[in-house]
Amino acid sequence: MADRRPPRNRIRGPQSALTDFLASNNISAAQIQEDYERRVREAERQQPPETPPNAQDEGSESTTSESPEQRKKRKRKEAVALARIKQSKEFARRKSRRIGEPDDDDDLIAREMMDEKARPMPGQLENCELCGKRFTVTPYSKTGPNGGLLCAKCSKEQANDEKKGKAKKRGPRTGRRQNQSNLLDGIAQQGALSLAELCTKKVADNINDIEEFGDLPASLLHGLSQILSKRRVLTPRTLNLFLRPDLESIDIYDSAKLETDDFQKIFAFMPGLHHVNLRFAGQMKDRVLEYMLDRDLKIRHLQLDAANLISDAYWRKLFEKLGPQLESLKLSNMDSSFDDETVSTLCKSCPNLRRLKLKECWRMGTGSLEAISTLSSLEHLSLAFVQVTDVAKLLEMVARVGPRLRTLSLEGFPIADDRLLTAIHANCHSLTKLRFTGNVVCKDQGYADLFTDWRNPPLEVVDLSSTRDVNNANPDGPPEAIGLASRGFVALMGHSGDRIEKLNISSCRHVSRTALEEVFSEGKYYPQLKELDVSFHTVMDDFLVGCIFRCCPELKKLIAFACFNVREARIPKGVALIGGLKAQDTIVVEGS
Repeated sequence: MADRRPPRNRIRGPQSALTDFLASNNISAAQIQEDYERRVREAERQQPPETPPNAQDEGSESTTSESPEQRKKRKRKEAVALARIKQSKEFARRKSRRIGEPDDDDDLIAREMMDEKARPMPGQLENCELCGKRFTVTPYSKTGPNGGLLCAKCSKEQANDEKKGKAKKRGPRTGRRQNQSNLLDGIAQQGALSLAELCTKKVADNINDIEEFGDLPASLLHGLSQILSKRRVLTPRTLNLFLRPDLESIDIYDSAKLETDDFQKIFAFMPGLHHVNLRFAGQMKDRVLEYMLDRDLKIRHLQLDAANLISDAYWRKLFEKLGPQLESLKLSNMDSSFDDETVSTLCKSCPNLRRLKLKECWRMGTGSLEAISTLSSLEHLSLAFVQVTDVAKLLEMVARVGPRLRTLSLEGFPIADDRLLTAIHANCHSLTKLRFTGNVVCKDQGYADLFTDWRNPPLEVVDLSSTRDVNNANPDGPPEAIGLASRGFVALMGHSGDRIEKLNISSCRHVSRTALEEVFSEGKYYPQLKELDVSFHTVMDDFLVGCIFRCCPELKKLIAFACFNVREARIPKGVALIGGLKAQDTIVVEGS
């Protein structure tokens, strides 16, 4: 009978995807098991035997077999180990938890930590003390609060907690950037802010969490608007916080993020507005003015900036409707509208206008000067032209409106000559503020004649910046100085030094050092001067700055950009020095 042999190909059941993957990559489960057992055996050979539970009972027998030298050596090592444990953070944590308890002895705690189970060797598997997860021990595994080991995740969390604990607590302090911002604003405050200022700043810091301002007074609302506009966070949502029907004024210094509907909403929610000030109103369009015209608004003071999308036709309609009640009008940065014909309509429709400010309106020309000269009630005039105008029409305007003016500001008239200074001297006798900048024709003698024997009371605000000869090939200027120079500056301070509060002579580079030393010499006294700008005066140095501080006891702000010889000036308390080579350093405080 033939031998029956079992077939070579046995029937096998289905295999898992993992088995197929291991077989295809020549990975043997048996080999993995053998490698693991080998690592365990090696770790056991390297690991010292653990002390049995009855080691203390047998301690007397083991110590009796030790020689005196071995006993001393063992105790010495034990003392060193205990000392190291007492210096560890874990020891400090355990001791802090046991303060006031019977077992809070240092030696007892240290011996408990030394007697805890031995640390597993790298390569062995261990359970995490905190989360219980099984992980492979490495040389970098950290010890947990109770002496066990931690996995990588728990080790990282513990390290983060330790870093947080190390952070030093610091009181509130103002950064360098904020200090420099305050200096540019002329603020050199010493000590803490007032309670109102702190509350206003805290509200501004948390503006997105504020639902309403409640019954805040108008002055605090104005301060909040300034802070939010400076931070550029005035949005349609934050605008709603300022819309209160009981208010008569609104000041928004940065309307760049507002849409057309937001401007219309202002006049819908605040029908009793008398004062409107909207800057950077780029999205204010014709339909906003149309909505204003349909309502019976009582606006008397209107200031708009960069409202370039309003057409001339609607400007004229606005003046025809609101003109009789307007007392103050300030418009600036208009490049696509507001021409001479619109200015003419303005002057015909606003007979009660007392304050007019038109700056950087590109389409205004000589015809606008003729129209402005017809305003009979004007007391404050501020003009900044872009187009070159006829000097004769400018002189005529000063002659007609000058006798009633209390403030006069003329910018953008570079070719006006000494006749303009003569006209101001002859017709303007009630001015408290005079600004005449950017001129390159008027001579120093003309300025000296203006302030000599002038019947006008002493000025409080003077700005004659950038009145100088512009010729890079001849930086010292012609023999007869052009612009405000030494004689004009001495005459100015002789006329208005007792009452002047703000003075700007920036870029009047022909004022000599001799003239500055004469004006700010010992014995001279300017009790009202609070702000002075002497930027781009190359002769200004530490000595002259010290003379200024001595002669101006009420000075709060001194601007000295590009004054490269101002290096180590000693600055009195409460004075903001802006510019100079060390403007980035903290201000030096002198005096009490």
